[in-house]
Amino acid sequence: MRLAVLGGGGFRVPLVYGALLRDAAKPRVEEVVLHDVSAERLDAMLHVLRSQAARHDDPPEVRVTTDLDTALRDADFVFSAIRVGGLAGRVADERVALQLGLLGQETTGPGGIAYGLRTVPVAVRVAERVAALAPQAWVINFTNPAGMITEAMRQVLGDRVIGICDSPIGLVRRAAAALGLDPARVSPGYVGLNHLGWLCGLTHQGEDVLPRLLADDAALRQVEEARVFGADWVRTLGAIPNEYLYYYYFTREAVAAISGRTRGETLLRQQDDFYAAVRARPGDALAVWERARRERDESYMAGERGVAAAGERDAADLEAGGYEGIALALMAAIARGESSTMILNVRNGGAVPGLPAEAVVEIPCTVGGGGVRPLATGPLPGRFLGLVQQVKAVEQTAIEAALSGSPRQAAAAFALHPLVDSVPVARELLDGYRARIPELDAVFTRP
Repeated sequence: MRLAVLGGGGFRVPLVYGALLRDAAKPRVEEVVLHDVSAERLDAMLHVLRSQAARHDDPPEVRVTTDLDTALRDADFVFSAIRVGGLAGRVADERVALQLGLLGQETTGPGGIAYGLRTVPVAVRVAERVAALAPQAWVINFTNPAGMITEAMRQVLGDRVIGICDSPIGLVRRAAAALGLDPARVSPGYVGLNHLGWLCGLTHQGEDVLPRLLADDAALRQVEEARVFGADWVRTLGAIPNEYLYYYYFTREAVAAISGRTRGETLLRQQDDFYAAVRARPGDALAVWERARRERDESYMAGERGVAAAGERDAADLEAGGYEGIALALMAAIARGESSTMILNVRNGGAVPGLPAEAVVEIPCTVGGGGVRPLATGPLPGRFLGLVQQVKAVEQTAIEAALSGSPRQAAAAFALHPLVDSVPVARELLDGYRARIPELDAVFTRP
């Protein structure tokens, strides 16, 4: 099989290649084509991947290209992990909002809207080239904001594009482990949007064991989300929220905790150092990447959530294989007919009552050789459904704005978001982002 990786010069590509190296089942990926707009970043990644491959007898062949059509032609699977505007754009996503006293975060709130506005047109063009050059390919979307981008690409590719995220499976694994259960033997009642969902139930042998977890102080302390949100709050909700809901439930605290460097500024420094080090010492590329990865993991979400979240990623995340492990499992299920149940970003249909049929939601799905089938969920309680409906309306307004080039619709997307508290501020946000991010400004072609 041939796999095309868009954003192939990105820092996390060695995680994907490492997962492929560990995969011995057939059919397997035999060729990987990395695509990026930066030849320099591709060269750095090629050094890292060659070092990884040297440890294996039959590694997948790796090619690199800056030409999108060359990368996509005859691909069986496409991993899309692009970052329009680069990390400098992410820094602007954060800083423009913070300067107005609002949350500055990559996918949640104003930053997520800005990221989506400039990414949607590029993602749709990618989808059009996939449809033309590899119409049988499956696209697995990592690009954030994942739900919005997957929904936009669906307009071209339909069910052949699927969005993934590793946050839900990490939460499920932590919850199961806290009760001493095998995560593979539980069925999660997880419902919501990407970075906006709740674990509302956890079934084991026909019994919902989530109430037992919520009642057990010692068990709850083993679940990172419960520590971050507080046992009293998760009990009040009657569910365990995805970690990104911290930005909704503790907005002031999150904004106050972002002092000094933002997450984007930290990653920009780390990655500039990494690529410079590989240029200087290409023979040490893998060791340099491994050190940089450890530094990245240790600072994950620590700034925005304060000291409560500092430290390395939870072991449950690592055991789940991260997003690359989820992507490989999804690809294996489709290519080999290995039936599985996974939490994915897919078209709602009627799975989540109260949301449009075309909306992309993040819910459990069955996956196999025939593709992906979303599983019906119970109705969300009003305290969750209202927020999901509002944020979905924002996502769909942002998609419309990005594809039509309408500044008015873009300002509306900011103004409708629950983390933006005024229409004039929404207009200031749009002006600020257009001034700081050329790729976003270029989207708007009419008054």
